[in-house]
Amino acid sequence: MSLSATSILRRESRGTLRVMNAPGFICIILKESDAHQDAIEMPERPAWEIKRTVTVKAEDDYDRGLGMPPEERSFQQTIKRGVLVIDKVPGPTSHEVVAWVKKLMEIEGVGHGGTLDPKVTGVLPVCLEESTKIVQALLDSGKEYVAVMRTHEDVAEDQLVKTLKMFEGEIFQRPPLRSAVSRRLRTRTIYRIDYLEGDGRNWLFRVSCQSGTYIRKLCADVGEVLGGGAHMHELRRVRSGPFTEDQAVTLYDLADALDLRSEGDEAPLKKMIRPIEDALSLLPHVWVRDSAVEALCTGAQLAVPGILRFESGIEAKGLIAVMTQRDEAVALMKAEMDDGDITKAEHGIAAIPERVIMHRGTYPKKW
Repeated sequence: MSLSATSILRRESRGTLRVMNAPGFICIILKESDAHQDAIEMPERPAWEIKRTVTVKAEDDYDRGLGMPPEERSFQQTIKRGVLVIDKVPGPTSHEVVAWVKKLMEIEGVGHGGTLDPKVTGVLPVCLEESTKIVQALLDSGKEYVAVMRTHEDVAEDQLVKTLKMFEGEIFQRPPLRSAVSRRLRTRTIYRIDYLEGDGRNWLFRVSCQSGTYIRKLCADVGEVLGGGAHMHELRRVRSGPFTEDQAVTLYDLADALDLRSEGDEAPLKKMIRPIEDALSLLPHVWVRDSAVEALCTGAQLAVPGILRFESGIEAKGLIAVMTQRDEAVALMKAEMDDGDITKAEHGIAAIPERVIMHRGTYPKKW
């Protein structure tokens, strides 16, 4: 007995697989008892809902003449180490939006933090110049969407809500035919699906999910479980990692701010640009001694004695943001210890460099 390639797979806890029941498809459950079906593990929380605590490991004076907090940077430095949160309109591709920003602002290095299909609207973080170093951190951050799904036949509201909830947790998903990545089967986490309203065939809901989740495919899979089919009618991204739609500006807003800049008023444009540190706000932070900064800027590993404070939630092999005492981003690093190990350790390597952000020479050499 073969299983249709379009069957809908979901991963339950304990590593088991379950094929959810869809009319016309075979439904099988592997290594899963009836009792276990009632004890499905709750999905993880998205990063923006995690509350972190700060542990002080050591105290150290810092030189107020060194470095510069993000809010005190000059206009040029703000652009070099900044992120524009664009509210993308339907029509252009993400790459076209990036090209327009590059042309309007007359700068060289520009990158975006997560592709949106041409018809999709909403939050598109655009990293400027040196901020392109942290694009990967944005690509890996969670996303939140508001979607309109259209079912191909009338569906009862309670049945629709129940079906949507079946897709919370870790699911298997194969990217759709029209996608920018290879169509291999992969797992993605749906943190939460909140049903908002509907009228029989048009259904509005909010999805918080892991980066790389295809909402178009999610709608199609929901339609298969319902039996009558469904497709995504409209989609808007309302959050990309730390950035939300209330922080986003349109390209028209950007053009107006650039016109004011040409007339000598830089304030509106500077206000639009978010510091690079905002893009790292969802990562666990580690604050280091001034004497350690220059070494880290040359690509050195972070040793435990150089740490002053750190946030909870650090996991071995996970990404962390290393900061100065003045809250400047120094580097993205991969943790070699979790937060518990850092608390106990007096020596050893706490993290290794992933991407250096700060320029060499910003802080004096102390070794």
